[in-house]
Amino acid sequence: MTAKVVQFQQIGPVTFIKNRRSKNIKISVKPDQSVRVSFPFYASSSEVSLFVMKNIGWISGQQQKFETKKGKIETGLIETRLHTITILEGAVNKTKINFNNIEISLADIESESSRSYLENVMVGIYRFEAKKILPPRLTELAQQHGFTFSRLTIRNNKRNWGSCSSRNNISLNLQMMKLPEELIDYILLHELVHTKIKNHGPLFWAKLDELTNFRAREMSKQVRKFSTYTL
Repeated sequence: MTAKVVQFQQIGPVTFIKNRRSKNIKISVKPDQSVRVSFPFYASSSEVSLFVMKNIGWISGQQQKFETKKGKIETGLIETRLHTITILEGAVNKTKINFNNIEISLADIESESSRSYLENVMVGIYRFEAKKILPPRLTELAQQHGFTFSRLTIRNNKRNWGSCSSRNNISLNLQMMKLPEELIDYILLHELVHTKIKNHGPLFWAKLDELTNFRAREMSKQVRKFSTYTL
């Protein structure tokens, strides 16, 4: 895939992604209001730009929906797998760590600066937990089902939950720490199957079904209900 960014006056920057697997021009708007357009290799940039312009109203509407949904940060307790997090209002944005108990104070729970601060802290917490939990679980599932992979990386990825390269390097999204355990295992198995089957054809889904008690499609739908964004 190759990508470039094109600026549009009404909606801001749009990422153009040329994808050999795309059959049509497709627009997606993410929770952070960023816009991506994937398109086949035979489509020209001018064609894609015209398609975006024809859909400016829809894109703007989606961006507004996400802006409206952001709302106010809620104070209180968050229980992650390894930490108890308390979010409260305070004089300044700061974080106190006492072993597995983390206290996050926010100066203004309605401000973008506090939202950004909270998101950065939560990403750090999820990253720590992902590095503790995901590598041993991936290795365990690989050994259990006869898979091998080359290397594992953990990223804060806004596009997907995981990926597997042609060299069997697996990348996982630290946001997986928000998911139920069975969905974490589903994503891990999904990427492990890709070490042997590099597409999403019938053989891929048949193998994944075999490993998930014939619930692969159901679990795929469940995963899509969760956001790859922190807040």
